[in-house]
Amino acid sequence: MNERSETTTGRAEPLAGGGRTDSATEATEAFVAHRNLLFTVAYEMLGSAADAEDVLQETWLRWMKVDMGQVRDQRAYLVRITTRRSLDRLRAMSRRKEAYVGSWLPEPLLTTPDVAEDVELAESVSMALMIVLETLSPTERAVFVLREAFGISHDEIAAAVGKSPAAVRQIARRARRHVDARRPREEVAPNQARAVLESFQAALETRDLQGLLDALAPEVVLISDGGGVKQAAPRPITGADKVARMIVGGLGKARVALTSEHTVVNGNPALLLYVDGEIDGVIAVRVEDARITGLYYVRNPEKLTRVASETPLTLT
Repeated sequence: MNERSETTTGRAEPLAGGGRTDSATEATEAFVAHRNLLFTVAYEMLGSAADAEDVLQETWLRWMKVDMGQVRDQRAYLVRITTRRSLDRLRAMSRRKEAYVGSWLPEPLLTTPDVAEDVELAESVSMALMIVLETLSPTERAVFVLREAFGISHDEIAAAVGKSPAAVRQIARRARRHVDARRPREEVAPNQARAVLESFQAALETRDLQGLLDALAPEVVLISDGGGVKQAAPRPITGADKVARMIVGGLGKARVALTSEHTVVNGNPALLLYVDGEIDGVIAVRVEDARITGLYYVRNPEKLTRVASETPLTLT
């Protein structure tokens, strides 16, 4: 991306006297005020908290060079910088994912209670939707996230992704059709999802094959991510019988003490799994018609750093 295209008047010039200090203070206050929003934008585009934090650092450095006197809408301007930095990183990440060992899943986030209470936010950061977003091109993902999750205008998105407003509208329609064809068919209330997860948890801890089969939909898909560090299925496993037998068989062979506890990951009910008292991974689920249709098991230790403390997210 052209650096100059991010500013309204090119490079910011130092201000005389104390003006530069005042401008820096204003820039800092604006960045802090919108930080949670910017992190949410970057995370939804990247699926990685670590990369999202790097993007925020890059955004901050770029933002501090901008002449505040030329910025009409600080929020829109910051989102534009964050989007461009995220797009650059997303393209670089696609090459990293090609070399990734096994299946790649988004990095799970322990989220604050208000995220689960906000239906739109919880849906937009759910593991199920984040996995669907992985099937979009970088530009399609950026346009979809900015338009559908954050309600940003086509004109603003066009400025952020370097396309015309007309092109952005076409991309938005195409991305929405793609996502709608793959996202959950219905919204499930958190208490319903939690009830299904409790049944799965009980069957998991007791190695109850029939209990697992009762909790899983016939077409359930299990995706596990060990990152080449922890053992995981190299490819998705489909079908309730195959998934249930793999779980029971794997636990039987491992001969470990397995315990779990409920948590809220990406705004939705999930399980933290412990093996012999040590955290082993996070299981997020996709629930439809009172059964689990998607199981997402993140074991890669590098992706478990955000399940110990809450991460604030926001769409505003």
